[in-house]
Amino acid sequence: MNQAGAPLAVVDLDLQAPGPGEVRVRVNAAGICHSDYHYMVQDLACRTPIVLGHEGAGIVQEVGAGVTHVRPGDKVILTWRPSCGRCEYCTSGSPALCRLGAVHATHNELLRGGTRLSHDGQPVHHLMGVSCYAEECVVSGESVIKIPQEVPVAVAAIIGCAVITGMGVVLNGMGGPAGESVLIVGAGGVGLSAVIGAAAVGAYPVIVADIDDEKLAKARELGATHTINTREHDLAASVHEITGGGAHWAVEAIGRPQTIREAVVALRPRGTAFVVGLSNAEAEINVPLNQVVQQEKSVRGSLYGSSNLSVQIPQILDMYLAGRLPLDALIGEKFSLAQINEAFDSLTNGNIGRSVVLMDSN
Repeated sequence: MNQAGAPLAVVDLDLQAPGPGEVRVRVNAAGICHSDYHYMVQDLACRTPIVLGHEGAGIVQEVGAGVTHVRPGDKVILTWRPSCGRCEYCTSGSPALCRLGAVHATHNELLRGGTRLSHDGQPVHHLMGVSCYAEECVVSGESVIKIPQEVPVAVAAIIGCAVITGMGVVLNGMGGPAGESVLIVGAGGVGLSAVIGAAAVGAYPVIVADIDDEKLAKARELGATHTINTREHDLAASVHEITGGGAHWAVEAIGRPQTIREAVVALRPRGTAFVVGLSNAEAEINVPLNQVVQQEKSVRGSLYGSSNLSVQIPQILDMYLAGRLPLDALIGEKFSLAQINEAFDSLTNGNIGRSVVLMDSN
């Protein structure tokens, strides 16, 4: 991306060899996520020119000095929120908030400084330390997790953001709400991943709200017990009717102030709404004060599913390979890298499931 608001361009760049602590990866697949779109339209700021893409998987080609946890030939998931294992957030159980992630987000460089990408001698930046809308990328060693070879590349790619974010908020934020009601607002890739997580742990009912009947049908396929088209029905009234008093838990996976408010109103007393969707950096939320006080409702953010990636990604993969998670059904349209702008057009026009770019289809 050369500048916000312009179409993405597929061009040849120079890629340096990995330095100490870094890894070069041949990208097999990358997911199409709204977070990249927020950077494209300048809802979120980044340094340009920049290679987008933060949700991907591929094969290690080369490792820099000091890298011992992966080697050439390993299949890996790329992660955009690395953890150091030493700071107060890592040691207190919140590695998604590690200070290393802020380095990627604010500088658009790798952890050890600088960029490994250039065009005509000029530096090109890394989005979230990943930049996987590319045939190859060099990333910090902390940004790769080795996975079994038999995991399909499209599934591996979406686990790195959508799946771990949606499932993580259910497993970590809610603590595995077996027998409790869960409302999920927004049936995109993250929302549908939350559906899969809620169904896997035995939540009931699992209620999904969206304005698109096809997305709601996909939610039912993945484990939703009830769906609400909010073009036709009032969200809070419908949830209170289904649950007999409001949802124990809610996940807002869109990032809209109005739907966050509606999710809070749909809660029962002492219920908690988790916000996982991003929006414009200036966006604010407005929730009913008296409900928060008199009914002890809570609103919480959840970054990357509040997950410990090095532990939970392998757990999710074990469940998937055992046939207990329908992640293949979460995959939506497939595009080549040359079709990257078409992929984002599909995203903004309401595509079903999580679309992916397959590099080998070029």
